Amino acid sequence: MLCDENNTFSLNVLNRRFFCGILIIIIQITSIFCKERGYQAMVFSSFEFLFRFLPVFLLIYYLTPQRWKNHILFLGSIVFYTIGEAEYVLLLLASVTVNYILARWMYRRPEEGRGKKQLGLLFLALGYDFGVLFFYKYSGAAKTLPLGISFYTFQIAAYIIDVYKGKIPPEKSYVSLGTYLTMFPQLIAGPIINYSEVRLRLKERVVTTEQFEDGLKLLIIGLGAKVIVADRIGMLWNNIQGIGFKSISTPLAWIGVYAYTIQLYFDFSGYSMMAMGLGKMLGFEFPRNFAHPYLAKSVSEFWRRWHITLGRWFREYVYIPLGGNRGGKARMFLNLFIVWSLTALWHGAAPNYLIWGASLLILLLVEKLFLLRYLEKSHILCHVYLLLVVPLTWVAFAITDIKELGIYYTRLFPFWGAAAYVNQTDYLRYLKDFMPLFVLGAVFSSPYPAALYRVAQKKKLDFIPVIVVLIISLYQLAVSANNPFLYFNF
Repeated sequence: MLCDENNTFSLNVLNRRFFCGILIIIIQITSIFCKERGYQAMVFSSFEFLFRFLPVFLLIYYLTPQRWKNHILFLGSIVFYTIGEAEYVLLLLASVTVNYILARWMYRRPEEGRGKKQLGLLFLALGYDFGVLFFYKYSGAAKTLPLGISFYTFQIAAYIIDVYKGKIPPEKSYVSLGTYLTMFPQLIAGPIINYSEVRLRLKERVVTTEQFEDGLKLLIIGLGAKVIVADRIGMLWNNIQGIGFKSISTPLAWIGVYAYTIQLYFDFSGYSMMAMGLGKMLGFEFPRNFAHPYLAKSVSEFWRRWHITLGRWFREYVYIPLGGNRGGKARMFLNLFIVWSLTALWHGAAPNYLIWGASLLILLLVEKLFLLRYLEKSHILCHVYLLLVVPLTWVAFAITDIKELGIYYTRLFPFWGAAAYVNQTDYLRYLKDFMPLFVLGAVFSSPYPAALYRVAQKKKLDFIPVIVVLIISLYQLAVSANNPFLYFNF
């Protein structure tokens, strides 16, 4: 038998070697094929994924007996990653292997306590995980950044820390741990999933017709957020970059800020919805990653609603271990400084990310010192404040060149007349062309469309808006270039 009564993978040495051999063969064949065809990284919002990879994979997956589903999902995820990222697939598998072995060596039951050996193995595992991340992302020695390395490094680090703390037992099945880390719906850009959230589903899961249908609808809605809103309004930001920041007026500079604000949200939240939908179609429930962040009343609340799983990771594995809010305001400010410095570095080592992180840290500290109590008293001022300061921080997030970043801010705030008379009417054409997308962005950033969709669900009419979104999305895919998700860069 390949599985025991608890569905725990228990291969003997021969079977382990056989599985590894099959895995290596699949990697080699896929790598050669993709290299010859010149394929880029697999993108959810592409015909290649939606009408080639996904249908074939799902057919095989659903026809596979329960005890083999993890094997198929693991192998399918490796194929998914190998397409466009063949040179780094072994690095991904090395992350699985190293942490699988060290977690097994490390584990002791909670009542047995933790000794120096466990602590040493924890440091060894984290040293490997973050050492690899540092080498490829910050050292400058690597030519390209492995796709998804920031996300899967944080995910496997959370696993090894939870094993050390005794919160979870180490996974005995290499295939199950590999499935957890490499699962293609969330491998490239999250959400960052804790092992405890999927542990039971890795052992046994059933995909019902209702679950598949809900997942498919989420997938389509997320696709629409990406290709109907994010990609199209992103054309405005691309045009502004093409014109050159020195040649745009102040009104167009502000329009560009809000265009990027909408683009980033619908691009990333669209990916997250597609990931959640795919997860449901495979029998998993992924955590929510966005909760209408632009409706927040403060920057503090905004970051509890935006990229929720990343914020959770820093809270559980950095902020709280450092002491959190305990120890007085000075200690709390120091902890926030550490967290936001690491958050900025997680996105990248370029100076613009440090400026972005510093600006958010300052806003958070000012809110905690005095501003928050004033914002909470107003139902209007708080939203005006948020919709002013957050888009301004996104400027530093979007523009990597510091000189160009400075130019853009002088266009936004032409106090010294640097841009007061530059192309004063250039914004009118762009406002006319893109106004419907601004309206769409504003409406669908609110909870009202979701509320209307729930009403349609009760009346069994929810398939109508989903079909409309699908038709428009496929049309946009057919007539436009294949744009990768923005968070693929991290």
